[in-house]
Amino acid sequence: MSSRFATIPKTAPFTEEDVDLLNQVVGPASPVQRAWLAGFLAGVESVQEVARDFQEIQPAAPARPAEPLTVVYASESGNCEALANDFAKAARKNGMKPTVIDMADLTPADLTAAKKLVVIAATWGEGEPPARAVRAYGELMGDGAPRLDGVEFGVLALGDTAYVEFCAIGKAIDARLEALGAKRAVPRVDCDLDFAGPAGQWIGDAIKTLAPPVDEAARGPGNGRVIAVDFSSKPVGALNTDIVEAEVTELINLNSSRSDKETVHLALAFDGPAPAYEPGDSLDLYAENDPVYVDDLLGLAGLSDDAKLRDELIRTRDVTTLSLKAVETFAAQTGHQYLKKLIAGGEAKAWIVDRQLIDLIGTFSIALTADQLRAVTRPLAPRAYSIASSRSEVGDEAHLLISAVRYRARGRDRKGVASNFVAERLKRGGKVRVKLKPNKHFRLAAPDKDVIMVGPGTGVAPFRAFVQERRAAQSAGKVTGKSWLFFGDRHYTHDFLYQLDWQEALADGALTRLDVAFSRDTPEKVYVQHKLFERRKELVAWLDGGASFYVCGDAKSMAKDVRAALVAAYADVKALSPDAAEQAVASLERDKRYLTDTY
Repeated sequence: MSSRFATIPKTAPFTEEDVDLLNQVVGPASPVQRAWLAGFLAGVESVQEVARDFQEIQPAAPARPAEPLTVVYASESGNCEALANDFAKAARKNGMKPTVIDMADLTPADLTAAKKLVVIAATWGEGEPPARAVRAYGELMGDGAPRLDGVEFGVLALGDTAYVEFCAIGKAIDARLEALGAKRAVPRVDCDLDFAGPAGQWIGDAIKTLAPPVDEAARGPGNGRVIAVDFSSKPVGALNTDIVEAEVTELINLNSSRSDKETVHLALAFDGPAPAYEPGDSLDLYAENDPVYVDDLLGLAGLSDDAKLRDELIRTRDVTTLSLKAVETFAAQTGHQYLKKLIAGGEAKAWIVDRQLIDLIGTFSIALTADQLRAVTRPLAPRAYSIASSRSEVGDEAHLLISAVRYRARGRDRKGVASNFVAERLKRGGKVRVKLKPNKHFRLAAPDKDVIMVGPGTGVAPFRAFVQERRAAQSAGKVTGKSWLFFGDRHYTHDFLYQLDWQEALADGALTRLDVAFSRDTPEKVYVQHKLFERRKELVAWLDGGASFYVCGDAKSMAKDVRAALVAAYADVKALSPDAAEQAVASLERDKRYLTDTY
């Protein structure tokens, strides 16, 4: 900002953000405006001095202790954790003393002392709790959960209407707390992907209900309660998670030409420094829809000539996801009688399985307006991909590993939106928008600690970053622990992702050991969990020696099978009962030495 007057210096007793804000006002102000402002501030100070003098001769009202509040979050992608911190920030401003707890660190007995309780919980996949919250959620739902009489609570649920079991975990926790004797003080709200607005409204309403009443006699003028929830503000020193544009410098299919898969290594460069990511973090990638699909959809809706709508659907709207909510909206918008009967008969939930929005428009054919078609879509959300590189090795680049999703269902070929945006339409030199998505719950252990990494398929991406980071630590002269990778895919010859990287890492010591499982190369399918159990003695020895255990990849089956294999390994090696072996693995989770990043 330029001005012929001096502006507020950086050395002023304000934060850097406050200095910038003051300069926006003071910098361009006229001499008359500055004189008025100086006089106004002097007057305010004078009034405050009188007030202080008055207070010295008045008996001071006793300070009321802040009222305790427990805020529990169950988060998979970090949204619930961010909302929990927003809630705590607003609660502090309104006479409360919040304690924020990750459900992964919770035992149900902790809740008996929580007279006021807020739970912010996400649903993962088809009605599952977030991976890190599985243990605590199971205990809360189990027969051993304690009574919670005298506890006032509210639940905010996050989910995705693309899944049938929308917000199932938040709903279940809400019902369970009531069943255990707690009193619902705030009605539950269920949020879809565009959660910011309804979540902010719920937080404000919850604080009005749960915060202690304002003592009108004790408070002075101007001390009324202000409830504000600002999702846009960033703490001082926070990472830059703004959307930035990146250039594609490499786009390589890592599968052979004879593979039935296509897995793309995508290298991105940035104008200036890369986002300040760490191994374990992800990038949100902002894709566009397939223009061919959009044209087909518009044709079925009778809107082929609407160029403005076409551009909007390609760039900003989710035109593939078919949810029960979309079906209900379509029926309400069009009045289609057969569809209304399908909903009334409870058959719509089954009908949408394996179908997309284009199936709805094509099956229940009716001419639509642009607003009607727009109403059955939702904002096109970004797709998160684990970063497959370490800045210590690649500098101002970021690498992603993306498998093109293609399948056939209900007589129609289907494609993943983001993965095929990358595989089919991005080219070297092209641009793509991305945003850093930190994951502090999947951090590489200290350089001198041993690590065990389990990453079949694209789940191996963050472990490439881990190995690069370990190599950089070695180069810097640091003592490094051992690293053991379990990788799996279909065929050794066609699907060995980053094979040369792993061989190089074994040669230079950045990787100590590699075990592989190629499921289609043997008569009986062999997966990473089978390799884990085969190596159970060494595996348990590493863990007993302090190693951390990481799992990345498919949450639906692989991650569960890997955990079951580790429980079986403990039971066999240490001659433990099933319950004792389960507790051994649960202890690793509580100690944050069993870490997952699943999807």
